[in-house]
Amino acid sequence: MNTRLLGAFAAIALLAACESSKDSAATGTGAATTGSTIRPGSQEDLIAQAGSDRVFFDYDSSAIREDQRPTLQRQAGWLGGNPAVTVTVEGHTDERGTREYNLALGQRRANAARDALVVGGVAGGRISTISYGKDRPAALGSNEDAWAQNRRAVTVVR
Repeated sequence: MNTRLLGAFAAIALLAACESSKDSAATGTGAATTGSTIRPGSQEDLIAQAGSDRVFFDYDSSAIREDQRPTLQRQAGWLGGNPAVTVTVEGHTDERGTREYNLALGQRRANAARDALVVGGVAGGRISTISYGKDRPAALGSNEDAWAQNRRAVTVVR
């Protein structure tokens, strides 16, 4: 009898938990509202306001692609609204090429993104750059999909 009673309570508790998570998602309460707890001036705030903290590059190129310029403009606008924030722009490459070549290419990409932010009105002294070359891939794999995700510059709030 006690086992059946405990089983019944467990089933009710499980159903209640499922029901409350549905209510939370439907009403925007609970875990669904984590966006409201984003600290202004944080990395999460940059991503939420600018849409992304990264821009992508073509193979063997450090030229800012036209489709990536709006992201850098939004980042510059966000930085303009957060004047106390400093950032580091990280340059990354895919796995192809030598370590030395990729470090140099990553630096050129970081510098290109930094220059675009400066053109957007951000003081150059608020932006540092670093290259990680191919040492910190965002995506693992030896195919175009992975390589495309790894050819990037990432703006990181310090």
